[in-house]
Amino acid sequence: QVQLVESGGGLVQAGGSLRLSCAGSGRTFSRYGMGWFRQAPGKEREFVAAINWSGGSTSYANSVNGRFTISRDNARNTQSLQMNSLKPEDTAVYYCAAAGRGTASPRYSDYGSWGQGTQVTVSS
Repeated sequence: QVQLVESGGGLVQAGGSLRLSCAGSGRTFSRYGMGWFRQAPGKEREFVAAINWSGGSTSYANSVNGRFTISRDNARNTQSLQMNSLKPEDTAVYYCAAAGRGTASPRYSDYGSWGQGTQVTVSS
């Protein structure tokens, strides 16, 4: 398993931008597919974006497609989520996750390692 730590959350006005980062430990980071999920109060955790082990394949939830961009730097064991044109409905705790299969999976069950989460709040 890989240890994951998120950073970069905060408070932003609607229409603004934030960049989330996730640092992973271990020499096998590049083998993992990486993803971002989010959970708003009273709601289930939902898929946001994912990237495969090489960075050559990505997937996005319909709600964020065209506004969010996921990327990774295997040399630095990091992945990032650039969030633009933020909306109040993007408010949630965002979680970084690692999938042992190495693919850009949208399935929660494919992810075996999770970070502690970082809060993103978008004010209207």
